Amino acid sequence: MNRIIKINENDNVGVALQDLKKGDVENGVTILEDITCGHKFALVDIKAGEDVIKYGYPIGHALCDIKAGQHVHVKNVKTNLGDELEYTFTPNYKTIKKNTPVTVKVFKRKFNKVGIRNSLFIVPLVGCVNAQAELIRKCVLSQIDQDKIDGVIVAKHPYGCSQMGSDMQNTIDLLHSIVKHPNAGGVLVLALGCENNQLEAFKDTLGEYDEDRVKFLKAQDVEDEVEVGTEICLDLYKKMLNDVRVDAPLSEITIGLKCGGSDGFSGISANPLVGMVSDYIVSLGGSTILTEVPEMFGAEQILMERAKDEETFNKIVNLINEFKGYYSSHNQVCYENPSPGNKAGGITTLEDKALGCTQKAGLSKVQDVLYTGDTVKLKGLNLLNGPGNDMVACTNLAAAGCHLILFTTGRGTPFGTVVPTLKIATNSSLALKKKNWIDFNAGQIVDGVNKDEVFNSFIDLIISVINGEVKAKNEVNEFQEIAIFKDGVTL
Repeated sequence: MNRIIKINENDNVGVALQDLKKGDVENGVTILEDITCGHKFALVDIKAGEDVIKYGYPIGHALCDIKAGQHVHVKNVKTNLGDELEYTFTPNYKTIKKNTPVTVKVFKRKFNKVGIRNSLFIVPLVGCVNAQAELIRKCVLSQIDQDKIDGVIVAKHPYGCSQMGSDMQNTIDLLHSIVKHPNAGGVLVLALGCENNQLEAFKDTLGEYDEDRVKFLKAQDVEDEVEVGTEICLDLYKKMLNDVRVDAPLSEITIGLKCGGSDGFSGISANPLVGMVSDYIVSLGGSTILTEVPEMFGAEQILMERAKDEETFNKIVNLINEFKGYYSSHNQVCYENPSPGNKAGGITTLEDKALGCTQKAGLSKVQDVLYTGDTVKLKGLNLLNGPGNDMVACTNLAAAGCHLILFTTGRGTPFGTVVPTLKIATNSSLALKKKNWIDFNAGQIVDGVNKDEVFNSFIDLIISVINGEVKAKNEVNEFQEIAIFKDGVTL
């Protein structure tokens, strides 16, 4: 196994694949101080003010002279990022390999949709009935054969009341999308009755939905909402028993791309691996969605170069600048990132994080830009508005129509949302330590296993999850939550 990696031939820093000791000689460079695994060191002398290059792009500039062999991190590097920028459309497309079509097993839904799970969703319209929703779930589980469906999921959240304007509309739009998600074979929409998110208005604006599989209950209208809600869910369960998996092309599937708790290996192992999967899905006619807009800052021009046309390019520009505007509207700078965990793992600046993060998008053209309430319409790679927060980003991906989410992590997290959320470890030590959280070990790549071999193994796992043969760890652990992005006053 190699002890270091130089990711791009133009880089002036290397990354330690193992802990390095002062005095070690790597790539002809004498290490001048201890370097922790995943952290960077200078391959050549870097003068104060010069760019630090990783992945072939600047990740910031040197705050002082850095000697070859010195640790390169927050102590001597600062971001180059600022506020809104001007961009020019300069297309730079890559050739994506075509692949042999693949057949998977799915549930056919109305309106030409497919699902990869046959789950029963209980969706509260307001946080006041979260406890009632959980009681209904408990009663339902005690009266059904749990092996016959793919779980009973409560999409709990604290909102739906005391919200105004676009903030309230954002909650409504997201809940609309969750209610109509094709992974749900049955849905109970549970209202209180006096909330701002009124049931009648919610239903009137829901749009096209399967009236046989989506039912509504207002708790204040009945004597015992738990008893009535349980009866509704049991009736839905009986209908769901008739649902069977049928063959469909993999092109029917939409996959979300997300990273959380990144480390110095994220851009070396797990994220490039997920990028290979994204290109594979796109080549078969499927869809993938990349979100976490703040974690595109510093690498956004790479995505802009791959916009399918100038109109899409302008959409990406607006996506980036609008999110920077969100920061400035709250008197915050857009580059207060990475997190303490990211820094401990070897990530120095937001550019460093972004250049690793965006590798999850592979090399495909960007087809469209989505916002809250939008579901994917165009096949191929899509970008989705939203923050980097793990819970919010995964919820947004599910609401946009993702059947499952590929979630890379170098620090580890148990979280999962209402769709299968596969955790991909960037390093083998995490995969071994948190077997109850991690679904796949991309750290094998760092350990020297052939990348194509790892890719084939990962694709096999993904198809097994789609087919229902394997459950994601978040499903096994019943870590299935949503979090709604809030940007408004509370009454």
